[in-house]
Amino acid sequence: MPEFLMIHDVVISGAGPVGLFLACELRLAGLSVLVLEQAEDPHSPLKRLPFGMRGLSAPTIEAFDRRGLLDDIMAPQREKDQSTSAHWMQQPRRPGGHFAGIQFFHDTIDTSTWPYRLPGPADTSVAVEMEHLEFVLAARASAMGVEVRRGLGVDGFDQSDGGVTVRAGGEIFRGRWLIGCDGGRSTVRRAGGFEFVGTDPEFTGYSVQVEMADAEKLAPGRHYTPTGMYTYQKPGTIAMVDFDGGAFHRTQPITPEHVQSVLRQISGADVTVTGLELATTWTDRAYQAAAYRKGRVLLAGDAAHIHSPLGGQGLNLGLGDAMNLGWKLAATIRGDAPEDLLDSYFCERHPVGVKILDWSRAQVALMRPSRSSRALEAIIRDLIDTRDGATYFAERVWGVSLRYDLGGSHPLVSRSAPDFELADGTRLGDHLRQGKGLLLDFDACAPLQALASRWNGITYVASDARDRLGLSALLVRPDGFVAWAGEAMPDNEGAAQAASRWFGKA
Repeated sequence: MPEFLMIHDVVISGAGPVGLFLACELRLAGLSVLVLEQAEDPHSPLKRLPFGMRGLSAPTIEAFDRRGLLDDIMAPQREKDQSTSAHWMQQPRRPGGHFAGIQFFHDTIDTSTWPYRLPGPADTSVAVEMEHLEFVLAARASAMGVEVRRGLGVDGFDQSDGGVTVRAGGEIFRGRWLIGCDGGRSTVRRAGGFEFVGTDPEFTGYSVQVEMADAEKLAPGRHYTPTGMYTYQKPGTIAMVDFDGGAFHRTQPITPEHVQSVLRQISGADVTVTGLELATTWTDRAYQAAAYRKGRVLLAGDAAHIHSPLGGQGLNLGLGDAMNLGWKLAATIRGDAPEDLLDSYFCERHPVGVKILDWSRAQVALMRPSRSSRALEAIIRDLIDTRDGATYFAERVWGVSLRYDLGGSHPLVSRSAPDFELADGTRLGDHLRQGKGLLLDFDACAPLQALASRWNGITYVASDARDRLGLSALLVRPDGFVAWAGEAMPDNEGAAQAASRWFGKA
């Protein structure tokens, strides 16, 4: 190994949203970060409308707000919302999301069942264009000093007790840690020998933009048929699911003739595809890494878990990995982390992945072209149109039920912190911009201020709030999750124990 070879604190494989967001998190902690990306050009037609739209759930929206990214990410959508506000006001019901295409609506959801949620800077779910999201994250990474090398996909690596030697495009790079954010076919995962287990696909899914003759033969909307499912949006955007066991996915070129054949088979309509503008395939293969860490190598995003894009939860799952991992790895590298802090990344995020994969599998079960699935669909439709049913599905789809097992007796502990509106005009999220923990003290209690001063990683803020939710103080981790909450008589010893658990020795 040449002595002049630069050693980065962290090398990240993959410059998608997860890799870029994680790089920003690590740079926020002052670490040197190198991102290696196989694709030379970040632009792709499949990242633009209509295929490039992704829904951001509540935890993702909160994470971006807490890092000062939300305004830039949401700017195009807010502009669009202003131009279409009159249209929404004319709608009898406002859709809130769906489960296997079965919609639930805002007017049916009982938000009173979420007593620890306060109004935030955005809705509980927003749509963004993937290309714009990556542009914003890449710009932030560049401004923060992240080094991004495109056209250099990781070919392999060797790790030792002191670091990782990474081979990419004929070049050698050195990092103290390596993180695979390189997608469902992750080279880092394969080269690292991570066990990847799950269920094989039942279908090949198609997302296509076509030109058609006799397009009027296709009814707009989502349709379940005896041979599959298709969704048609004028003038030529089509999604199809062909229950072929995933046989066609990435095995042959996608031709207009093939798309026409599958479309006729599933829809039963004798339409003719005259042009194929964009096309991609996907499956419902659902696999998850049995471990997210081996030595100095970690996995995040699709490298750690893959599933069908039904419901659009994959991006949020990966960004949640990044928000959870960044501050923990940074503290580990600095040397001020509790001994098992990095292990908590897997302990907290793996169960979340398990639930999302099963959520995806459940939707597949509802979509199968069988009489039993149609019977089940009718029951789900009835349930989702009830107040309790719509609330349950909203909790899952929007991510508002996300909770880690952090211990603690108060029901707010383990949940995302409410976005308190403070008396000084700031909000809780404003005080998490630097990636540190936060001790928010509504009563300006001197013992709590003294306690917070014992940890460099905790910011102390004393301010009353418009709505305290019955609290006197709370300790928030850098990722925005509540580690301790005190009511009328705060338990200073409990606060100190929580601080030691997440921020190390005082």
